[in-house]
Order: sequence, then C-alpha cells, then structure tokens
Amino acid sequence: MALSENIKKSFFWLNVIKIGIVFVFFLSIVSLLFNSFSDIFSGDWQAVLEKNFSNQSWKRFFSTKFIAGFVYGVYVSNKNIK
Repeated sequence: MALSENIKKSFFWLNVIKIGIVFVFFLSIVSLLFNSFSDIFSGDWQAVLEKNFSNQSWKRFFSTKFIAGFVYGVYVSNKNIK
C-alpha cells in the first residue's frame, strides 16, 4: 500500500510509535557511548551530564533522536504493512 493510504490507519501510527520509541532508546544509548565512552565506564556521571545535557544541549541531543526515530518508524511501518 502507499504511504498516503497507510497514514489514515490508526494501527499504522501505533506501529510508528512502538518502533520509534525503541529506536530512540537504542540510538540514545549508542550516542552516549560514542560521546562519553570513557566517562561512562569510569563512573564520572557529572562529566557525562555536562558534556551531553547541560546548557540546553539536551534539546539538541534528543530532538535529533526523536526526528530520526519518527522517520525510521514511518519507514519500517510503511514497509511492513501489506
């Protein structure tokens, strides 16, 4: 089916949300590991907080993840609905 037909169905959006949330979770974990690998494994949580989430940088950190999760969720849901 075409995307224009699928977006009219409620179960399509439920699948987008389910897939998107899981993708955002894993993408956030991977991003934190790439950005602050040594700080995480040394237990320096203050450095992780300052590097990734202080001074409103949490907005940029999570907004990119949510946008990517939404796009990925729409793509996978549209691909799997027959």
